[in-house]
Amino acid sequence: MTTFRIAPAVAAAFPDTLVAVVTASGLRGEEPWPATTIALEDLERQLADGTWRPADETDPRIEAWHNAYRAFGTNPRRVRPSVDALGRRLAKKGALPRINAAVDSYNAVSVRHGLPAGAFDLDNVTGDVEIRYADGGETFTPLGEPDTAENPRAGEVVYADTTDVLTRHWNHRDAHRTRVTQASTRVAFILETVHATRDGQLLRTAAEELRQLLAPHAEGTTVDYLGTDA
Repeated sequence: MTTFRIAPAVAAAFPDTLVAVVTASGLRGEEPWPATTIALEDLERQLADGTWRPADETDPRIEAWHNAYRAFGTNPRRVRPSVDALGRRLAKKGALPRINAAVDSYNAVSVRHGLPAGAFDLDNVTGDVEIRYADGGETFTPLGEPDTAENPRAGEVVYADTTDVLTRHWNHRDAHRTRVTQASTRVAFILETVHATRDGQLLRTAAEELRQLLAPHAEGTTVDYLGTDA
């Protein structure tokens, strides 16, 4: 069983962090997921008719992540938090990308609630996963670029297992090795805030919404929390 944890140094630097880990086993990614399709289409319809827009960098939820990125030395306007980049793409194109049902589910929940989200195929994770500071000696292979090897800068916040880095800049980009595909059956989905005092209940609501999208297409789902008020 894979354990997720926040390293003490990161917890001390970002004491209001709360992370939801929504784990699904026995996923059936090849069948239709009608609730996810509806969720995506509803967001796009609301954007088109002007009743809703995704959070941008003027929103406190996104601003909190920009501040966190700057704190560990990343320029958030050049390397954007995932939810910021996804919301900007939606606002520009009027539609969210369709990847596969599992990924589409967390994208819909992420942009709806203004919270970063990601996922790891647990069958490709080695050992436990830790949110920690990079030491500069790790490697990272970006999603969609299996022949590329990057070295995260020392002091950058990353997710890492016992093999290498799984996300860069905390939640900017996922690794190719642990990507979620239509064939993935054991997946850990992540939702995050660095301002739980304000957004902790929002995070819990989003995690339950994601679990409900996953549950009809999984043998089992669980939700666990890391960090403040976990």
